[in-house]
Amino acid sequence: MNSQGTAEYLATIDTRSLVDKVEMNLIDFFIKKEYKPGDVIPKEMELASAMGVSRTVVRESLTRLKTLGIIEAVKHKGTIIKSPDLSALLGKSMIPRMLDNSTLKDIFELRLVIEIGMADLIFQHITPEDITELERIIKIEPEKSDDVLFDIEHEIKFHGKLYEIAKNETLKKFQQILLPVFNYMYDSGLVNKPIQRKTHVSHQGLVDVLKNGTADEFRSAMRKHLENHFQRLYE
Repeated sequence: MNSQGTAEYLATIDTRSLVDKVEMNLIDFFIKKEYKPGDVIPKEMELASAMGVSRTVVRESLTRLKTLGIIEAVKHKGTIIKSPDLSALLGKSMIPRMLDNSTLKDIFELRLVIEIGMADLIFQHITPEDITELERIIKIEPEKSDDVLFDIEHEIKFHGKLYEIAKNETLKKFQQILLPVFNYMYDSGLVNKPIQRKTHVSHQGLVDVLKNGTADEFRSAMRKHLENHFQRLYE
């Protein structure tokens, strides 16, 4: 009997560990039971008995789910379902020096797409006080800030304020997570290329559009503001 014939009679072996299987089984169980954040899940012993595994295996699986932010232990209540904090999960794995160049480039591109795309959110929520704060931030920037390849302090202050205005907490946390990655990209020279600033829009130019323009105009201005980065990435 040749090897092809043998394969027809043998099932593929599931090489996942028992803990892996229990972890996935528990997630499937939570979904089928339609558990919501705050709901108490069965105790370790009950889960172990229902799945026919040891409490040790169940405990390790639950520990993994706690690390993922899917469940948490609450004193005098038990273990409950939790809404995972996506930004926290991402932050744990966002270690710039452990990411390859392709991944770093992808993350940098993601930042560009997000900042161009959040114009409508900004215009939906911006107030005169926000405009005043953005102008205050611009006043303390270096006179030649357009020539600075990257200054994380000013990026946090200005672009961080834009994320704050958008009133989306996940986006705001996401920006804080990504900033060290941007800094590493510049330090490593990944985007350190000569550029031609023909259509660059400054921070002041963005604020002018926020004061007198529309969401579509701001989206276009932000694209031009980030033009230097696009040139470094693609030219």
